Amino acid sequence: MTVNERKERQRAAREQLFLDKAAELIARDGILQLQMAPLAKACEYATGTLYQHFSSKEDLLLALVARNGCNQLRLFEQIAALAIPHRNKILALCVAEDLARQYHPSHARLEQYVFTEVVWENASASRRQLILDNSKPLSALVSGIVRAAIDAGELPDHQCSALELSIAPWALCCGSHNLEQTAGLFEAFGLNKDSLQRYRHMHLLLNGMQWQPLLDITDTATLTAQIQDLKQRVEQLFHHLCPLNVDPLNV
Repeated sequence: MTVNERKERQRAAREQLFLDKAAELIARDGILQLQMAPLAKACEYATGTLYQHFSSKEDLLLALVARNGCNQLRLFEQIAALAIPHRNKILALCVAEDLARQYHPSHARLEQYVFTEVVWENASASRRQLILDNSKPLSALVSGIVRAAIDAGELPDHQCSALELSIAPWALCCGSHNLEQTAGLFEAFGLNKDSLQRYRHMHLLLNGMQWQPLLDITDTATLTAQIQDLKQRVEQLFHHLCPLNVDPLNV
């Protein structure tokens, strides 16, 4: 091993130490309580050494989110390979997002937080690019499901690309979760949190896109059975890739 190779290994190990400790502190104290100087001290390094790895706290937060991208991609790949209708695969992706937020709320909150302007714009261009690069395979996988549905005659293309059509269910899934995570928002408008509501909305959207087979959203029994089946399938995949006792921030 050359001197340069040894230094690179040491640098990589040090960076992982910083990320592991940051994940631990976030899980314990929350995102907003994380500070660079106490983090460096907890790792027994000078604050300047920490800044050699991450240009800012925002930079570090993006690095934490990027580190978990491989688990999400593997889960989405296995969902795409399930022997279920293409429309159900889109619902299963929404189920996967729901389970991730349920079992690993610290990471879910961090993932939501890093895409706010105040964090995203203050991170380095290289960290932002890493997040975008990690997102491209996920985007390709989802748009591939849409493309397969178009090719099978289940979904009109509406003179849009598969990627363009995939944006609507993606936005609905992410948006509904973000609204539900805002404490007191639904209650302020007299709305009850209904575990099936986001899936009713998703079916309304897919029905409007004319994605076959259409589903009557007033048929609660059928909808409940469908979502329960998808949750069982996705949960098995989810637990295999990311056991419940392992924080994905800290892998």
